Amino acid sequence: MPAAKILVIDDEPSIHNVVTAYLKAEGYEFQSAMDGPAGLTAARSFKPDIIVLDVMLPGMDGIELLANLRRESNIYVIMLTARSEETDKIVGLSVGADDYLTKPFSPRELIARIKAALRRMQSPSATVSEPAILKFAHLRIDLSARRVWVGERLIELTAVEFDLLIVLAQHHSMVLSREQLLEKAWGYDYFGDTRVVDVHIGHIRQKLGDDHFIETIRGVGYRFEDK
Repeated sequence: MPAAKILVIDDEPSIHNVVTAYLKAEGYEFQSAMDGPAGLTAARSFKPDIIVLDVMLPGMDGIELLANLRRESNIYVIMLTARSEETDKIVGLSVGADDYLTKPFSPRELIARIKAALRRMQSPSATVSEPAILKFAHLRIDLSARRVWVGERLIELTAVEFDLLIVLAQHHSMVLSREQLLEKAWGYDYFGDTRVVDVHIGHIRQKLGDDHFIETIRGVGYRFEDK
């Protein structure tokens, strides 16, 4: 199997030096970019499996870069934000980031998140005891092909959105907390802000075109229903 491709877009040389050293040690193929325009060009030409993207970039900030990228790609994106900038985290997630880390961060934590994301993308979602296709009254989910239909309409979801929907659908009619969804969908112990779940659930509802599939259970979490 070819090595996974990781693109690091950050204007701090120290970040590049440390992160790329860890990526090299793990055997990943990687490229770096130091500004927004160069990062967008690299994303289009290098075609990475995962992008590590800083919010604050010269030439074009990470939010604008991500907005441009999402018009043409569902590449998995981990955003890097300043610890004090809560707005950047929420805006980044709203634009389409799959995950985020706050600076300063542990390179080992970043590698753990990259590995977890790659495991989800490279492994079939169906298990021996589960059907390859989940069928409901209005929704159909092909776990192996990672495709979702509402009726006959094919829905485009990002990797995290698809994984969240699968977790909810596989626990049909059960209430799952945000913490449970983070653990099951992200694939590791997530210590970030649970609002990341709310943002992605909002995206799923918008794309499905009906907010009745996923019910908010106030103070607890979410429940999937399709009868």
